[in-house]
Order: sequence, then C-alpha cells, then structure tokens
Amino acid sequence: MRKIWLLLLALSLRQVSFASDELAKNKVYQFNLNLTQVQNDRIQVTLKAPEIKESEIIYNMPKMVPGTYAVYNFGKYISDFKALDKKGRALPVTKLDENRWKISKAKNLDQITYWAGDTFDNTKKEDIVFEPAGTNIEENKNFLLNTHGFIGYFDGLKRVPYELTITKPQGFYGSTPLKAVKTTPTADTYRIDSYMDVVDSPLMYNVPDTAMMQIGGAEVLVSVYTAKKDVQSGIIAENIKEILEAQKNYLGGKLPVEKYAFLIYVDDAYNTTGSYGALEHSYSSVYYLPPFNSQQIANQIRGIAAHEFFHIVTPLNIHSEEIGDFDYINPQMSKHLWLYEGVTEYFASHVQANQKLISPEEYLTKLRAYIAGSLKYNDTLPFTVMSKGALDKHENQYGNVYQKGALIGMALDIKLRELSGGKYGIRNLMNDLAKTYGKDQSFKDEELFDKITELTYPPIRDFFRQYVEGATPLPYTEIFKTVGVTYAPQGTEMVNTFGRVETALNKEGRMVIAGTSNMNDFGKEMGYQAGDVIMAINGQEVTATTAPKIIAQQVTNAPVGANLEVTVSRKDKKGNAVTQKLTGTITQTPVETQHLLRLDPAATDQQKQLREAWLYSGL
Repeated sequence: MRKIWLLLLALSLRQVSFASDELAKNKVYQFNLNLTQVQNDRIQVTLKAPEIKESEIIYNMPKMVPGTYAVYNFGKYISDFKALDKKGRALPVTKLDENRWKISKAKNLDQITYWAGDTFDNTKKEDIVFEPAGTNIEENKNFLLNTHGFIGYFDGLKRVPYELTITKPQGFYGSTPLKAVKTTPTADTYRIDSYMDVVDSPLMYNVPDTAMMQIGGAEVLVSVYTAKKDVQSGIIAENIKEILEAQKNYLGGKLPVEKYAFLIYVDDAYNTTGSYGALEHSYSSVYYLPPFNSQQIANQIRGIAAHEFFHIVTPLNIHSEEIGDFDYINPQMSKHLWLYEGVTEYFASHVQANQKLISPEEYLTKLRAYIAGSLKYNDTLPFTVMSKGALDKHENQYGNVYQKGALIGMALDIKLRELSGGKYGIRNLMNDLAKTYGKDQSFKDEELFDKITELTYPPIRDFFRQYVEGATPLPYTEIFKTVGVTYAPQGTEMVNTFGRVETALNKEGRMVIAGTSNMNDFGKEMGYQAGDVIMAINGQEVTATTAPKIIAQQVTNAPVGANLEVTVSRKDKKGNAVTQKLTGTITQTPVETQHLLRLDPAATDQQKQLREAWLYSGL
C-alpha cells in the first residue's frame, strides 16, 4: 500500500470464464442500491439472486480487493442480512465470519437484502479504510460507491453477469467508467460482465460537476465533488490535459480504452490520518484529497495521474493468474510487483522526459530520488520474494515497489536498448506482452521471465535471475555508463539552497519554517525565524503544491547573485501576525550528496546514441 501523502493503487482486471463457472450460464445477479433512503449513513442493497442449484450456498463480501495490499474485511460494514424465498419467507442464514454468510435451502433463494454502511465515518483505528478504497454515504450530497463495499458474490459464481440498478435522488448524476444500458431521472442501470469487473467499476453520485476530454480516441471524464463548491472540474481537466496527451503520445498515439474516469472527492476538512491519494482501476481512478482549491487539486492530480493512468497498460492487458482470478477471501500475491507497480512508476517519470516536459537533468534528479528511496528498504531482498510476501512477512518492504521497482524498469529498458542497438525498449516489450496475453488471458507467475526472454534476448534471463529473483543490488554505475551518464554514490557539489531550514505544513496547507538548527549562512542572511509562514517567493504565492516548483525556479536553478525576496507572516511580540519581506542574494554552498547523476561530457558516440534512444525513442 502506498501512502506517501498521495497514492494508493489498484490491480483490478478481467479474465476468461473458468470451467467451475460454466454452470452459471444464462444467470444474472440483479442488484439495486437505493440512494434515496438513507438510514444512519447506510443504504439498502437488494439482490434478486441468480438460480441456485445447490442446497447450501455461501455469499461473500471481499476480505481484500486487488491493489490495496491491506485487509479491510468489507463484510464488517454489512448489517441486517436476510435471505428470502419467492414468498418473502426467511431462509436459514449462518454468519461464518466477517465476510461470509451461509444460506441453507438455497434452491429456494429468491432475494437477499442487507444494509451497507459507509467507511468514511469510522474512527476506530482498526476499522479505518484508506478513503479512495472506501465508501461515502452523505444523504442528498454525495455517494462514493466503491462497489466492493456494497456488492458481493456467491461461491463459484464470480463470472456470472451483473445487472446493477442505482436508484438516485432527483438531479444526481452517476460518474463512472461504466456505460448505462438504461437511464431515467430516478435510476440508472448498468450491465457488468463479472464480479472482477464490478470491483473494477467505481461510481460517484452527486449533483454533477464534470468535464469531458477526447484523448487518443478515448473519452476522459473528470468528475468532482466538494462540499465547499470551490473546486471546478473544468480547471482540473485543463491542467491535467498536457500530461494525458503526453501519455497518449508515449503509448503510440492511441489509448487502449474507450472511456476513462477521474472521480475526485475533495473533503471539506483535513482528516485525522493525514493520508490522501488515489485508488487506481483499469478504466478509472478514485481520488480523495484535502480542502485545496482548483489549482492546488489540479497540481496534485497532475503529479499522480501519470502513474494511475498507465495502469491501462498493466495489469489491464498483462497480468498473472493471481490477479486475473483474484481470490477475494484468501488473496494470493503475484511475485511480479516489479511489473505492475514498478514499470508503471517508471513510465510515469520517463514519459515526462520522453515527451520533453522536463529536461534530462531534471529526469536524472527523479532517478536519484528513486535510488535514495530504495536504499531505505532491504536492497538484497529478492524482489519476487518481497512481492509474494507483501501482505504479511514483507509488508514493511512494499513501498519499495515505487522505488526499486521503477529502477528495475529503468535498468531493463536500458539493457533492452543496449542489446537491440537502441531499437527496442521496455514499451515495445509491453506491447508484445499485451499481444501475447491481453486482458482475457493470464500468464503463469513462474513462466513470465522465460516468456520475456523468448520475446527479447537470452541475456535478459540472466538479468532477471540476478537482479529480480536474486539478491544482487542493481549495478547503477554499469547501467548508467551504457547511456553516457556518470553515477557517484557519494560526492560534493556546489548548490543553491533555500537556507537549510526545516519546513513543515500548517493546518492551512502553508509552508512553515519548523526549525533553524541546521540553517546555513544564506539562511542567516535571509533572517528566517522558526514559525515563519512562507507566503510568497519573488512575488509568487507559495502553497503546499506550488512550493517545490517555485523554489526550484527561484532558488535551486536561479543564477548565482540573483536577488531573492521571501514574504513571510511572522508573529510580533503581541502575538499578532505581521507581514515581512526578507531579502538576500543567491550564493552557492558545498553540500555532501549521494547518488549524483550527471550527463557524461566525455560520452562516446555509441553512448550518446543509446542515451538518445533511451530518453526519446517513440514506439
């Protein structure tokens, strides 16, 4: 589970029918979620059951859903569970555990009813669900319907089709990647192929604030709910369009989906956990964000959309049996998180260099951060072993999928470029894997490395054996040398600094000087004091989201000798906030650095050619 302020990712997919589900042909689940009758933050769920031929049947709510990497036991939010025959008579029900109900005399089953509560209002630590994976029920305001919190399945019948009807308040609109087969002012009906697709299809109902874009042959919906009405979908759509266009170009000019939905819930207050982020689905992503304005929200989403959006490649079209036939009660992990999350994260940063949204130097800075981040984890733990144990034994190592996982993707890309003379890279490999498998066919976990080797070059098998299945750390010096980049694990460089002060965010989301114990001479010249609230830098307003970019422009990358003016809000002796302008002149300071990456001025023509292919080749 990724919770570095923003991000949580999902792995939800489609898969072909298995023999055990062939008995379910011509059956259908008929669910109704009634949003017009709310009781104590609960809504009633009614299921017209498919034909059951067994004398006993078990109804399941998921213990876990793909991509959350956490057990939430969604059955604990279900109450008043009843099973009825056609005459409305109750059938015997035994609750087996938090997520399963055994129904006796199941051949007579006609209907199931229960009440589903939301997760947003939970205060017990053990019951808290990361909001993008949770559910929200606010009567006549908003309904965030992550379907796994409301809808279950019978044993052996995960691939039976679902008909889902949402009874909605007047004036409400359902934002979702699904296309309604029937819609009226009071209800929408959707047809869904299987339970895997149900879990993959969140919905958000409220008075609409939506914007639509056409990107690479796909409809991209941006839907926003905020109680304060100060965030506008159009502004967000306008701000994320550039990165979506870049991703479309990066993927060859056309997106492999017909519709994609950004469902964005902006809270009206900061929550108690401090966790915000997104849950990714194959055709959508659900965002839960703090009470920022439209521009701040757009900046946040722009920063994480690159990762979320790339999941339309993997695991949508490339996935193992553990994902394609996900076990919602006893989940089994795949050993290929380097592919699902690592390669996706690599794409999310590499696309920005490839499409020239950032410079090569800025991209190398991102790679430095990945390396530094990865070394906070166990660098000799085989990545496949960590992946298999991400739910339990190696849970504390899971965050490395977004650090070393991205670096594995980078190293594989460079190795493929080297072996092909620059003509074939990891995006080509993903295309070939998608053609080999696709959304309706899973690969076997144990066969993937051999299949990739078969599609590419024999030395690639040794790469996986040594650096992904094995305990050997990635050889960064060798990898970067291939593309004319020097790597120094440790060194000293002259840099512009903001003053070496400690910073934090206050309740208003403003940057604050939290401490000055390590302040350098430049910081002393500026005259920073602990408690100063940074309001502006060289006249540009500073917020939590704009601070990194403004500091990079006005400080880090500013010419030596440039003037710097920092406007702060500071309390006077009476405790009143007063505005002061602090001024100084940019000077460089020697700083001990780690993992320094630089374009090698002495690179050979071959290294430059491979660097150009690595950074800028298209598909």
